[in-house]
Amino acid sequence: MQNQIYPCLWFDGQAKEAADFYCTIFKDSKITTDSPMVVNFEINGKKFMGLNGGPKYKFSPATSFVIECETQEEIDFYWEKLGTGGKYNQCGWLDDQFGVSWQIVPKILKELMSNPERSEKVVEAFLKMSKFEIQKLIDA
Repeated sequence: MQNQIYPCLWFDGQAKEAADFYCTIFKDSKITTDSPMVVNFEINGKKFMGLNGGPKYKFSPATSFVIECETQEEIDFYWEKLGTGGKYNQCGWLDDQFGVSWQIVPKILKELMSNPERSEKVVEAFLKMSKFEIQKLIDA
């Protein structure tokens, strides 16, 4: 038997609204079941659960979802769509309108950071950024 592991996101009555929002942004996404208490949905084929648990718990950046992007166009898309109504932070982080934290990062960042001769300059460059700009990282 293979046990599936998936996140359960605790909302204050907004689980269906959040699932609908995420399903409009990510391709291959859908709501699989919906009840007043729990909404199950998939994003890019990965299972999620939204729980209408009430106001007791809040999201924090201690848990975030990372979206690794190939191009600047992808970064711009997710940055705009997920950030609408939310809060933009430093170094590719944002909180969406529901308070869920996301990191929108360029795939090339790992490669740039693994080069000891360039990594310090890359860090200096991205510490000045809110949304990552791939060309500025490459030029650093």
